[in-house]
Amino acid sequence: MTRVKDVDARGMRHCETTALDVLLKHEGIDLSEPMLFGLGSGLTFIYWDSKNQDFPFLGGRVKPFELTRNVAARLGLDLQVRETTSARKAWQNVAGPLDEGRPVGLQLDSYYLDYFTSKVHFAGHVVAMYGYDEDDAYLVDTAQQGGAVTTALTGLAEARAARGPMSARHRSFTLTAPAGAVRPRDHIVPAIKACAEAFLHPPIANLGHRGIEKAGKLVRTWLRRSDDPQRDLPLAALLMERGGTGGALFRNLYRDFLAESAELVDSDHLRTGQTLYAEAATLWTEVAALVEKAGESNDERCLVQAGTVLGELSRIESEAMRELSLLRD
Repeated sequence: MTRVKDVDARGMRHCETTALDVLLKHEGIDLSEPMLFGLGSGLTFIYWDSKNQDFPFLGGRVKPFELTRNVAARLGLDLQVRETTSARKAWQNVAGPLDEGRPVGLQLDSYYLDYFTSKVHFAGHVVAMYGYDEDDAYLVDTAQQGGAVTTALTGLAEARAARGPMSARHRSFTLTAPAGAVRPRDHIVPAIKACAEAFLHPPIANLGHRGIEKAGKLVRTWLRRSDDPQRDLPLAALLMERGGTGGALFRNLYRDFLAESAELVDSDHLRTGQTLYAEAATLWTEVAALVEKAGESNDERCLVQAGTVLGELSRIESEAMRELSLLRD
């Protein structure tokens, strides 16, 4: 049996920040989950729909692994990423660091993990691995999934080899802190401004504030868009509010990040942005409740109301990001 010593195996609310927390604490860096999310410029919005999907997807964060890359770049961490098409090499890329006493991050498809009771393919899931024996892998996942968990090595291999949307080629990664002290405070403003810039100036209409506005128009059609509204709409609401987002489609996490940052950076722009995101978080929870109610009742009026709230959210978040974009480095 191989296990990395002194691993903090408490799961957080979101998968990628949970894995980051494990790897960073092993390097002596202890940051809150909102701070990790914010330093990674993790907040965005995407309305994703295609012919291959059963139902539209609302996303509130940047694409998988971009958060990790952003945090590593901002804090000056050495991020070593391994990808391969070979299952044998993929295992060596994980076993090597573990045998040396270093936890490893993995991106995989959660469908194949034993402890997941909701069997839905999601290849953008991220976990931290801190040990293995002849049969099982020892992982840290979100608090919702149990924190410190085990899964069969056979299933782990399938999860890592999975192909499809958001998948990676057996991706594994490690983080190493620099010799000097890491000063997260110095990187708060650049992280916020980068997030604001991307949100305010998205390249396509499905992203950022434009995506929220588009969602407000299209959500009204969801009863007709779905073959099974009683299944699809409550599931969409669940993913928005409780599916590893930290609540309110990640707006709760960003609200808390801005509040923590306001204690470190004295700025009226920052305080205004935090106030507006506190309002936005409440409204996103309201949208999720309306979508869920529409699916249960088959009442289109709930979706019309949700669309109105989304229009207001596009305005509120745009105003918040404009304020945050005015921060001085």
